[in-house]
Amino acid sequence: MSTTPTRRQALLGAAAATTALATPSLLRAQSARPPAQAPVQRNVSSFRTQYWQDHFDTLGVATIVADTQSRALHYWNADASDYRVFPTSIPISEDLTKRGYTEIVRKKVGPDWTPTPSQVERNPELRYMPPGPDNPLGTHAMYLSWPAYLIHGTHDTRKIGRPSSDGCIGLYNEMIAQLFAITPVGTQVRII
Repeated sequence: MSTTPTRRQALLGAAAATTALATPSLLRAQSARPPAQAPVQRNVSSFRTQYWQDHFDTLGVATIVADTQSRALHYWNADASDYRVFPTSIPISEDLTKRGYTEIVRKKVGPDWTPTPSQVERNPELRYMPPGPDNPLGTHAMYLSWPAYLIHGTHDTRKIGRPSSDGCIGLYNEMIAQLFAITPVGTQVRII
């Protein structure tokens, strides 16, 4: 007894499959699908190489480009002999994302944290927090010339690579310690 289909069975099967694909209900179902949306890009797949020359005329004392699309911070020292890339967290929404040119105006090991008025409005339970393991600024903070915007560490490692901040750029504590050590006050910063 043969299990190989006869020529007639094969032709009938192919005809049935073709008919099923061309039925009006199937065509209507296909046309009723919502238009394809752009895929959500994750940190690795959306990574873009940055060149300081695309953002600044000179390197100055040092240069940082924080790319909110790639969720990466690019650092160059004054002579471009030291280039580093760090994974970051980014703001949770577009309206909290500030883009443009700024600079590092102050640095602090063991920063304390005070919630902004808009943070308290969203969550009235937020209160001042001294340095320590629960502090949302982590172990180091570099303050930008924009009020309430920082590049800082985080104790919550789940935030890195995700939209999770209220405007700041966050790094793993080990990485902010590295960046902090090599970044002088006056470093030019561009957030894109």
